[in-house]
Amino acid sequence: MKHYSILLLIIISVNVCFSQQDPQYTQYMYNTQVINPGYIGSKNAIGLGLLYRTQWAGFDGAPNTGTFTFNMPLGTLKRNAIGLSIINDEIGPSNETGITIDYAYSLLLSGRSRISFGIKGGLSILDVDYSKLNIYDENDWQFAENIDKKVQPQIGAGIYYNNDRLYLGLSVPNFFNSKHYNSDSANNSNEDAIAIERLHYFLIAGYVFDISENIKLKPATMFKWVNGSPLQADLSANFLFNNKFTLGASYRWDAAISAMAGFQITNQLFLGMGYDFQTTDIEDHSNGSYEFFLTFDIFNNPERILTPRFF
Repeated sequence: MKHYSILLLIIISVNVCFSQQDPQYTQYMYNTQVINPGYIGSKNAIGLGLLYRTQWAGFDGAPNTGTFTFNMPLGTLKRNAIGLSIINDEIGPSNETGITIDYAYSLLLSGRSRISFGIKGGLSILDVDYSKLNIYDENDWQFAENIDKKVQPQIGAGIYYNNDRLYLGLSVPNFFNSKHYNSDSANNSNEDAIAIERLHYFLIAGYVFDISENIKLKPATMFKWVNGSPLQADLSANFLFNNKFTLGASYRWDAAISAMAGFQITNQLFLGMGYDFQTTDIEDHSNGSYEFFLTFDIFNNPERILTPRFF
């Protein structure tokens, strides 16, 4: 009952204020396509990715997120690339699925450098079942009617630069300020009862250092900014051993400390996981957050397999 009460406060706060709605990821460096369409095609390979995140384990109604990504280069010069991103995010009584088609065009620069311009377009489908909540006042008009398959358009864009060592990216996954409300709030024209999804701005960067012949170090960072919310900063460092094992840690400013590990099962298949320890009071009501991901890449050039780019 205590967990449901806390969850109810979270849901109410979403209805009366602006908040960060996009899912968060600890291993954002392996899930770049969902936030920046300019990333697709950067590997010169056909890529598939799966990620599952369960946040605040043991907390009733806690967020659960799953993503699927696919991308492939086009043409002999591989300057064009297309992709598909599917994100399912569930928290308490709400379930939202976003489906977008991604496209990127790359300009090949000197050496192995390239800069890509990407766009994404699609839709999101939202369901909210208020009957899953323990509502104190069953006559509360804010919870009088469920949200059933509410469709909202999505259009986003991103710029992504990379070479074999460095990557930089700037993106907005969705330019629309989508509004979610039930019929009562709409009829009453009560703006305070409307939850508005604000634009999310992402800045990502990473660099690979050679520590020795068999050890590489990749520090990376992601900054996320949403109007009305504090700036979110993620800092991470991953070590790659013998092009097979990765071990790392990250820090989300005023939110969590994370541990990460991964294993290159084959030249194409990579499996990883992460664990978050919350540095906020929510840790008193949960058992941390877990994240698992799997990537599968089909490369056309064998030399690319021998020197993995580590991102």
